[in-house]
Amino acid sequence: MAPAGLAAALLVPWMPAGGYQQYVVQVATFVLINAAVALAWDIQARTGQLSLAPAAFFGLGAYAYTMAALRGVPLWLAFALGPLAAAAVSVVLGVITLRLQGLYFAIATLAFAEVVKVIFKGLPVELTGGAVGLTAPPLLGGHQTGLYYLGLAVLLVTIGASLAVRHTRLHYAFAAIRQGELTARVLGVRVVRVKLLAFVLSAFLIGLVGAYATSRLFFVIPDDTFGIGISVSALATAIFGGVYTTAGPVLGALILRTLEEGLHILLRQGYLVVYGVILMVVILYLPGGLVGLLTRRRGRDAAAGD
Repeated sequence: MAPAGLAAALLVPWMPAGGYQQYVVQVATFVLINAAVALAWDIQARTGQLSLAPAAFFGLGAYAYTMAALRGVPLWLAFALGPLAAAAVSVVLGVITLRLQGLYFAIATLAFAEVVKVIFKGLPVELTGGAVGLTAPPLLGGHQTGLYYLGLAVLLVTIGASLAVRHTRLHYAFAAIRQGELTARVLGVRVVRVKLLAFVLSAFLIGLVGAYATSRLFFVIPDDTFGIGISVSALATAIFGGVYTTAGPVLGALILRTLEEGLHILLRQGYLVVYGVILMVVILYLPGGLVGLLTRRRGRDAAAGD
């Protein structure tokens, strides 16, 4: 996140917004959540794998936090259990599925997410709340400004992880696998191990976001918390902003969430049609996303300046 962007994010709760201050902070919080999930998804996507499991890891993080907190575990320890639970499950899933490629891997991860949702709906009500779900204890006493800054911290952790990957040899290993696993093996890349590392790191971060989102929304429901919409949103946001970049998913979340809110206010019931058309046009005609467009424009401006 650029210094100017970070400064703006820090000032959001204090910006004058008349009687809409609470609404502005709420929308900004959802931008943080969407950006963090999309960026975490993008980390594993850099190996060329199309995972549709973010909903499962988000839900596991959310439920691990809620179930632990409701059983008397200190809130911050329960919060830490969210990403750990998601990461632990991702290790097992990754070992089983990461030898698959393309649509086979995508279908396997989608099936896993749906199975997890069904399991949580079918578990005893005393344990998971069943289809009705559970009420989650809020962190920081439910203080909206404090929770906003916690969400910003979660996004910064995700950005830090993304940048760390980009500035290590993992970046080149990911790119080699994405170009072709056979070529990557010839270059000495331990393909399955590297893919598993990316998958687990992504799951850990998504689980962290899930635990945070639940502490902010105060409830978990299987159909929503494990909803396929979470995976689709992560995918669309990253592609819209620009995949395989750190800035792309963050920029995509900022624009898409703001656009969605604005269209909903203006058009009410018909906003999803316009929103979908805009999203489709960008994905079809800007394959590099918004970051790719900005990069090409800067290149043309630099060439013109020369």
